[in-house]
Amino acid sequence: MDEKALKEHLLRENAEFRRLHKEHQSCEKRLEDLQDKGFLAEEEKLEERELKKRKLAIKDRMYLMMAEYRKAR
Repeated sequence: MDEKALKEHLLRENAEFRRLHKEHQSCEKRLEDLQDKGFLAEEEKLEERELKKRKLAIKDRMYLMMAEYRKAR
């Protein structure tokens, strides 16, 4: 199963994967909103850094879940 098919499968079958995917998309949307502003206040710069860290941690967790699924098959 290729990566795209595996993601689609886990989105359909795994509630935790769906939740992580939704949170990842939410972080991405907020980062886009911040980037569209051009100039960021200090609080927004801090928020941007935290969002990037959170987004990466979520992505890492999703890829770990994908790897675990592949091993189990």
